[in-house]
Amino acid sequence: MLNLGLIGQAISASRSPSLHAMLGELNQLPVDYQLQVPADDTAESFNTKLAEIRALGFVGTNVTFPYKQIAIDSADEVNDAVKKVGASNTLLLKDGKVCAFNTDYTGFIRGYKSRMGHSLAGDVPAAGKVLVIGAGGVGRAIGFALFEVGATEVLVTDLSEHSAQSLVDAINEAGYKARVVAKEDIAAAAEDADGLVNCTPVGHLKSPGMPLAAELIQRQKWAFDAVYTPMDTEFLIEAKKKGLKIVSGFDLFFYQGIDAFEIFTGQSVTDVKPVWDQFCEKYEVVSSLI
Repeated sequence: MLNLGLIGQAISASRSPSLHAMLGELNQLPVDYQLQVPADDTAESFNTKLAEIRALGFVGTNVTFPYKQIAIDSADEVNDAVKKVGASNTLLLKDGKVCAFNTDYTGFIRGYKSRMGHSLAGDVPAAGKVLVIGAGGVGRAIGFALFEVGATEVLVTDLSEHSAQSLVDAINEAGYKARVVAKEDIAAAAEDADGLVNCTPVGHLKSPGMPLAAELIQRQKWAFDAVYTPMDTEFLIEAKKKGLKIVSGFDLFFYQGIDAFEIFTGQSVTDVKPVWDQFCEKYEVVSSLI
């Protein structure tokens, strides 16, 4: 039995257990994936929970809000993506060590490539100049991942100027190009962008609405929404209506899960279509956009 988990708060509706169980079935690996909720938001409670599952023989765990930064401090080893992003959502527990990864980073790259198509030469359309709304944990992962799919510049806006500036500074220090966009300059930034990215909770069933005014979605080439409940957010519906290519939050969920499973098991999931088809059918995942 492969014992896996997800450490976070407010995770009762997570689909990660279902995805990992299905991946296990398709790869002849019985999986027991358990939700793990620490007593509170502190690093101490996170580390207590991590110690508990290590003692129980867990092979690995995913990590979500509010522990993605805390997870790094618990790790003995961190990979390059974690070093760039400053957050981890996947911990491999192996040989007495905690190894940190970020599959939001890699999952977005795979999701983008799967949706944007390829040229005859095998090239993926470049992301170009991208407006990123939201500079939290997911925003940081996507902000860096964009440069792996051809971003030329990332424009970052966030309700917290500190968060936006922190991400921009980190991107620039890594040798890429980014700048902060003030609230009053969002319209001009959107008009100048090739891609639009929502990494805020706006659009979730519990936070309905649009992260960007509909009239600002016009001449861009593509859009991504990290929200996947609902799968077809108002933002993506509007973007599709305006002719933009779509990368959904479900793409991110799906591919980051596959990447995590590969890390936990050491096995490659080379054919993802059967997993996608079976998961969508079994759990009634329906989209009119992708």
